[in-house]
Amino acid sequence: MRNVSRYSENTLLAYTNDLAEFEKYCALKEKSKISDITERFLKSYLMFLNEKEFDKKTISRKLAAIRSLFRYAFQNDMIEENPVLLIKNPKSKRKLPEIISDSAFPELLNNVEKTNEKPELVTVIFEILYGSALRVSELCDLKYKEYNSNKGQFLVTGKGNKTRIVPVGEKTMLAISKYLELNPVLSKNDYLIRTKKNDKLYPRFVYRIVNKYLSGVSDIKKKSPHILRHSAATHMLDKGADLRAVKEILGHENLSTTQIYTHVSIERLKTTYKKSHPKS
Repeated sequence: MRNVSRYSENTLLAYTNDLAEFEKYCALKEKSKISDITERFLKSYLMFLNEKEFDKKTISRKLAAIRSLFRYAFQNDMIEENPVLLIKNPKSKRKLPEIISDSAFPELLNNVEKTNEKPELVTVIFEILYGSALRVSELCDLKYKEYNSNKGQFLVTGKGNKTRIVPVGEKTMLAISKYLELNPVLSKNDYLIRTKKNDKLYPRFVYRIVNKYLSGVSDIKKKSPHILRHSAATHMLDKGADLRAVKEILGHENLSTTQIYTHVSIERLKTTYKKSHPKS
């Protein structure tokens, strides 16, 4: 998975945890060999997960880890039949991602300026996450050499170690420039954005910052950094951006993943209509 499929460290960790949990269940039911696992047994495990009240999306992810393991075992002649072959993911209604309004972002940056003694770090984090719609891991891993200030571009390494070019807007470039004036890099291999102690950014640090300031401008339930990515994609489509262009910016493998944001835009239009139209 690491060397051939080139999965990210986060995916590898998730699969490791999911398979460790499955192994515990197997030990509990006295199944010591992979060849002992049957389709019926796997269905009992899915029932067990359901009883533990995992949501369907989580169960599907755990099943993906098991499916990958048994596919590997079958291809390498460790088992004669693949018991996962006919097991389908539990059906779940796809939830539309939550977003902030386009007017909330300037208000958020204004709050950063007013409440933070050194706002340049917080501002640049928000500008990159929203302005270039990066994932948190992509922001944390971004190095100075991967930022082209002349062309206004990031060279981003995303899921599966796939690289893509992401445009950087003027406001984001200005925020980066201000940040680097106060926090200069010593080498082109330095991380572009660092903590106050000049260490590499880490997801939990970014989450705390985003959660704090999103709470001041929005009442949405989930206040994670990924909300900024969802919001950026939706706002681009609202303003008439081409769906395929947004797909490339986000680094999605399939267009269907990006299409979820068109549904968000439609739902927002419906909400506006119901609130505003006298005949609604």
